[in-house]
Amino acid sequence: MEFLKKGIIILIGCTFIAIGINGFLVPFGLLEGGALGISLIFHYVMNVKVGLTFLLISIPIFILAWFFYRSFFYNGLHGMLLSSIIIDVFADILGGRLVTYPLMSAAYGGIMIGIGAGIMLRSDISIGGTDLLAQMLARKLNVNSGIVIFCFDIVIVTVGSFIIHSAHLLLSFITVFSIGVTTSLIVLTRKQKQGRYSRNSKYSKLDVS
Repeated sequence: MEFLKKGIIILIGCTFIAIGINGFLVPFGLLEGGALGISLIFHYVMNVKVGLTFLLISIPIFILAWFFYRSFFYNGLHGMLLSSIIIDVFADILGGRLVTYPLMSAAYGGIMIGIGAGIMLRSDISIGGTDLLAQMLARKLNVNSGIVIFCFDIVIVTVGSFIIHSAHLLLSFITVFSIGVTTSLIVLTRKQKQGRYSRNSKYSKLDVS
């Protein structure tokens, strides 16, 4: 039952991410951070599939996780495999842009991706990529993983904007910001619920005693 629940969460989360990428970012040539951002750069330059490129980028990172941080490997493997497939499937389903204006597309795309990532992170699931690498690096250096991930994202978006002259740096930063805020809000609601549950459990024990 737990395996089925986890599978449904991954499916829903990856679907949001796939819609965000194919329906909002790709039509306007926008970038985001992480391994997906690198995959988008390859897509714009070489016209290769985003999901397949993401898979190839993630494989060596997961090999590292297998040897050094086994829990990260197990928590990200299924999300990585399924997201790679769903992203490329939705590339064929969504034939064009879902909104008219680039600014709206940057914000909505970031929100969609953030919802997908947040839904999975609430259940301790990730899709891996450079976020997984950042988590391992943060564990090694004993620093906040969110800061490391944010630095990775900024570097990738900035470099990508130089490689792809048509990519709009400011709009891509808006996408990264939207992803970060949305993901953080969704994960935060889980922590708040856990906090309320813990307090209620404590009070219940006091009442019984």
